[in-house]
Amino acid sequence: MLLKKLLRFGSTYCYYRTHSEHYTNFIRTFRTSSKCCEQKEEEKESKALIQRDAFDRIQDKTKQTYLEAIKYFINEDHVYRRGHVEFIYSAMKHMQEFGVHKDLEVYKALIDVLPKGKFIPQNIIQAEFMHYPKQQQCIIDLLEQMEDCGVMPDYEMEDLLVNIFGRRGFPVRKYWRMMYWMPKFKNLSPYPVPDPLPNDTFELAKYAIERISKVDVTTVVTVYQTVDIVDSIDDTWVVSAQSTTQKMLLQEHDVTQPIYVEGPFKVWIKGNPINYFILRTKAGPPAPEEKDVNLDDVSKLKVSLFNLRPPVGKAMRKIPSVHEQDDGTIYSLCATGTSSQDSLLSWIRHLEKDGNPKLGEAQVVFTLRTGSKEIAKVGEEQDEIKRKLKINDTNRL
Repeated sequence: MLLKKLLRFGSTYCYYRTHSEHYTNFIRTFRTSSKCCEQKEEEKESKALIQRDAFDRIQDKTKQTYLEAIKYFINEDHVYRRGHVEFIYSAMKHMQEFGVHKDLEVYKALIDVLPKGKFIPQNIIQAEFMHYPKQQQCIIDLLEQMEDCGVMPDYEMEDLLVNIFGRRGFPVRKYWRMMYWMPKFKNLSPYPVPDPLPNDTFELAKYAIERISKVDVTTVVTVYQTVDIVDSIDDTWVVSAQSTTQKMLLQEHDVTQPIYVEGPFKVWIKGNPINYFILRTKAGPPAPEEKDVNLDDVSKLKVSLFNLRPPVGKAMRKIPSVHEQDDGTIYSLCATGTSSQDSLLSWIRHLEKDGNPKLGEAQVVFTLRTGSKEIAKVGEEQDEIKRKLKINDTNRL
């Protein structure tokens, strides 16, 4: 029995020695084939990355081309839809370029990219431990971007989220919170503007001046044309606001004190900046401070006799209006089409003709600010400082 085993082992060994080259070649080909498989996987991943960043290659950046790119991704892999999370993040990054960051239909199309029924938790443990966290966090980021852009979801979006993550998913909870709070804040602004806003700068300037001047209900917004003033250079419009109280304050102004035109200041109308200017003077003398009176002190209480009223204090103080601030009194404000000094000079001439003769007697000083400078990055500033130090060291040497 032992002899049979030795003969069998010897024959196997001899066969292996004679065919060793065949086995080594097979192992080599297997390894090379595995490398080829790895290379193919890398090529697939690179193709997927190219596909996800396909929004950069689109020339016509419109809503239609954006939706077509989403449909192309869905139709290419309609079963598993590999790389859907990366595709959604890439699509969110390019939404503002296509002008669809405030479009509800586009957000629903992005949510529809995820496959249905694959990320629904099967028990309470999976639900509370955020089953499939990568996909859920992706949709939560999408909903947060909707909230930042002021896009309110609808009930169709709830059906999409329930079909993808179930009723216990974290994106569905985020949706419920948005549907509770966003309708409460939608019409809460006391100064509403139309949605969508017009693209005309003149209309935006009117909305901006009306919003600022609504602190006084007697304010009248007037539109002037600079060509109505003789020797004017700019041909543009001026949106001016002035109330009856401001006209009275301007009539009481001391002509020996100068009046300043300051600006430009910036106000934002739903992401659109508008420059405006103010006409003001320096603050007057501070009002006398009132002495603190202890109302609980009854030691000096004066009792009236024979139904006579107690004497009233003679110290009286005029209550300042809303236009009289601590840093000065505001007489008017405006926004012009060019924001130039010539258009502001035409504005002053129009105000003088419109019931403000003191502007022709007082000295008007233009204290205009220059445009905003470019803000350098911290890293660039440090590099510049290091470069100057190196130059100084070389000069010393």
